Amino acid sequence: MEETAARLRSAGLRPTAPRVAVLAVLEAERAHLTADEVVRAARQRLGALSVQGAYDVLTALTTAGLLRRIEPAGSAARYEARVADNHHHIVCRSCGAMQDVDCAVGEAPCLVPSSAAGFVLDEAEVTWWGLCPGCQARQQSKPRIDDEMEESA
Repeated sequence: MEETAARLRSAGLRPTAPRVAVLAVLEAERAHLTADEVVRAARQRLGALSVQGAYDVLTALTTAGLLRRIEPAGSAARYEARVADNHHHIVCRSCGAMQDVDCAVGEAPCLVPSSAAGFVLDEAEVTWWGLCPGCQARQQSKPRIDDEMEESA
């Protein structure tokens, strides 16, 4: 926990119990958690944490650069502690599972647009969508409607 508190201090934040708990959860899980998942896990460490308090902490940690907020289309925002690089994500269309993918090509921003329109680029965010192995297996094990109709005829 002292390492987590030191990281907060180095980012200019006081290491309050809620901040330490939220950051520790995201560092330990090494996952892409929704705010609700963060609240549940942080409450196990703290005993009590309001939803608003958790959102305030998530905002402060994201603003300080200690967390990254990911917003996949059509799903809740997620948070991760992997912030030191420019990586991308793969998201399952069925269950929402998310995995990190290292930079697609070379150094950040990894991809070069046809026109930068005068912007100085420092990051590219890419999200690939598909079906995770678990959802693929479930889909293959389900009988098709055509097969069920033939068997009942």
